[in-house]
Amino acid sequence: MSILTTCIGAYPKPDYVPVSDWFILKDGATSAGGEVTREYSSVMDKADEETEARFVKATREVIEDQVGAGVDVPTDGEIRRENYIHYHCRHLEGFDFENLTKKSSRNDAYVAELPTIRGTVAPMDMSFLVRDFQTAQSFTDRPVKITVPGPVTIMDTTVDAFYNDPRKLAFELAAAVNSGVRALADAGCKNIQVDEPVFARKVDVALDFGVECLDRCFDGVPDDVTKVMHMCCGYPNHLDDEDYPKADPTGYLKLAKAVDRSCVDQISIEDAHRHNDLSLLELFENSTVIFGAIAVARSRVETVEEVRGRLMAALDHIDASRLMAAPDCGLGFLGGFLAREKLKVLCDAAHSL
Repeated sequence: MSILTTCIGAYPKPDYVPVSDWFILKDGATSAGGEVTREYSSVMDKADEETEARFVKATREVIEDQVGAGVDVPTDGEIRRENYIHYHCRHLEGFDFENLTKKSSRNDAYVAELPTIRGTVAPMDMSFLVRDFQTAQSFTDRPVKITVPGPVTIMDTTVDAFYNDPRKLAFELAAAVNSGVRALADAGCKNIQVDEPVFARKVDVALDFGVECLDRCFDGVPDDVTKVMHMCCGYPNHLDDEDYPKADPTGYLKLAKAVDRSCVDQISIEDAHRHNDLSLLELFENSTVIFGAIAVARSRVETVEEVRGRLMAALDHIDASRLMAAPDCGLGFLGGFLAREKLKVLCDAAHSL
């Protein structure tokens, strides 16, 4: 009854990687959004062969970490990204990364200077995703998953100064994301994930047009590609902070059936940092559930017995053939040592059921 394991997206960047993660705060700051956005622009404007070699080396390192821990479907670790959203937006027309706009987002969970939409959104060259996939896949024979941000989450983490019509903007973003998803599929990527964490915070928007846009993101993707979506509940500004704004715990219950009726094959939800009523799993009648079984914002390393026990409890509500195990979300908060330790626990538990 062993179940497969995967990661969600981000992995801790090795120290030699020339770009910082967006959520790594400095000097007591409440947000590093604008600082890191400008830093990333500066680094990439000067990128050379040495910079590229560092990205490739780091990608190999994080793939080897995941595979070494036993992960069945690793990710590229999002090593080239300052964050998983803006990295993608840099390859879309209409986004201004020079003149940032301050915005409070996700129920005031953070305030940041954000890229601003000042023109029609459209895809540019999507070969950056193909490069990321091919680089990561070259280091393993296991299928690598590549992640892209979804329209609702892009909207939440940028500022619209052009459309003033959220629904229209969402569908144009979905069409642009679809261009990248198709490029990945054409390149042979068999596991593609659209990240929509904001679904859990903006349930009404997700149900109004977000799920429909999710389908649009995967339009025209072949049946042999596993279509994945991830929705999470929010994280603190630093490790081991339990007092931070989280999404409404009823969000998954409200969203489950609608997302399950979409075109996606796998739905990633969190359970480790805040346990769900596991009857939630019974609402997913068609999809495989990627079950978050490792907390990514806590430094304590779970035991194999704890994780196995929670997975066994989940199996009372869903067939083993439709359950996978993963960390709750990206692993960037943890640093390399904790990430490796937690992934080993996850894989030992999932593979020993």
